[in-house]
Amino acid sequence: MREIITLACTACKRRNYSNTRNKKKQTDRLEISKYCPFCRKHTSHKETK
Repeated sequence: MREIITLACTACKRRNYSNTRNKKKQTDRLEISKYCPFCRKHTSHKETK
C-alpha cells in the first residue's frame, strides 16, 4: 500500500529526499520543511514523481 515518493526543494528544484506515504489515507501531495544542502538552509520540500 505504501509508495515511495521523492521530495524536491521549492527554492532550487533539486530532489534531495525520498520518503514513503500511504496512498489510500493521504491523497494530497506531501509538503515538509527540511534542510536543503544545496541552498544551505531549511526550505519547504514538495512531493514529486
